Amino acid sequence: MPNPRLLLSRVGFFSNPRLLPWDTAKPPDLSQSFLGRAHEGNFTGVIVTKHPRQHKYQKKQRHFISLHDSWQERLADVVTPLWRLSYEEQLKPIIDGYRNKSTFSVNRGPDGNPKTVGYYLGTWRDGNIVCVPCSHLKNIPEKHSQVAQYYEVFLRQSSVEPCLLFHEGGHWRELTVRTNSQGHTMAIITFHPQGLSQEELCAQKVTLKDFFTQGPGAVCELTSLYFQESTMTRCSHQQSPYQLLFGEPHIFEDLLGLKIRISPDAFFQINTAGAELLYQTIGELSGVNSNSILLDICCGTGVIGLSLAQCASQVLGVELVEQAVDDARWTAAFNGVTNCEFHAGRAEKILPQLLRSQKDEKLIVAVVNPARAGLHHQVVQAIRNCGAIRTLVFVSCKPHGESMRNFIELCCPPNSAKKLLGEPFVLRQAVPVDLFPHTPHCELVLLFTR
Repeated sequence: MPNPRLLLSRVGFFSNPRLLPWDTAKPPDLSQSFLGRAHEGNFTGVIVTKHPRQHKYQKKQRHFISLHDSWQERLADVVTPLWRLSYEEQLKPIIDGYRNKSTFSVNRGPDGNPKTVGYYLGTWRDGNIVCVPCSHLKNIPEKHSQVAQYYEVFLRQSSVEPCLLFHEGGHWRELTVRTNSQGHTMAIITFHPQGLSQEELCAQKVTLKDFFTQGPGAVCELTSLYFQESTMTRCSHQQSPYQLLFGEPHIFEDLLGLKIRISPDAFFQINTAGAELLYQTIGELSGVNSNSILLDICCGTGVIGLSLAQCASQVLGVELVEQAVDDARWTAAFNGVTNCEFHAGRAEKILPQLLRSQKDEKLIVAVVNPARAGLHHQVVQAIRNCGAIRTLVFVSCKPHGESMRNFIELCCPPNSAKKLLGEPFVLRQAVPVDLFPHTPHCELVLLFTR
């Protein structure tokens, strides 16, 4: 069982002494504080305390709390609303500049310049979007801010206009920056081709490459620069390949004794040091052993399964993004892990067949780490109806959102109409792990058994 004081003190709202429900000199009884409420089915109450529900009108106005605040303060209040709070209680060494991935938008800034790189304030619905430079934000590393600033320099000297709205034309779009603990930096720039010819596209790629290799942007010391042509809001590598303009095709990270390969399109927890604590917590709660199979659903680059492979008889990973699956396979081979196999595709299509192929004598420990939208209903069906799965660890970054539907379906009585025929799960423990200091968000690790 993870140290409760270590884990609970990592949640941002416990960092404010005025909000502590116990005397800080006395470690809390986990079963009577957070977990006690989780057993009663109220674990979202703690999350709501950190991120309370707002009246519709208040939510609409929250970006502009005070007209006397600077643009920088107003952006910080939206992106990192806990930035004014002290983090003396934090036990993790990195609470500032912890993001290993940041995505910056391009739009009109406070001065009206459409070639401004930063984060959005306002809403599209209200027509008050403003793009504010974000180098002052506590969760953004200096390197990310530096690359964003030089991308803005590039845009302002470019003869090509940015793409603010697809139907209005323009080309230059968002910038994504990935870094690792060794200081390597990958930049990915998205470009709307509109009606440009291949010759014109090549000219823009050469201009961009020269700026970051020989021009002012060379001070960023990028280790790789990618270019992606995209006519959609979000576009995978399969839909439109990432084009490497120069440098290394991948970035690597050392985590839990493994060398992890990360592609431009692959999911990797944005707080590397926090991810170590998260994965250790998952391992301790799962209880996986040599007599069990570890099923890692929505596995990303496969780190959870790979880090626990030595404890399990076999690891089976399922992931939608093919690049991430390639990374997981490479990482397994490089680190000499031989009992893992990874499957690329939609979990709702792969999982039922994968479970049917397993022999009944092995118990299965399932770990799921879905996006905010939660698990597809067919994935929940497959888990619920597989008798070999007695333990389920559910990692959620938004447990009070769509994932709640998953929790209900996992724990409700059998329901033939929904094809939920297996024995229901019972929520046993819920452990928050703060991967996002200065924000109202945290990961919640939930242990279900039956």
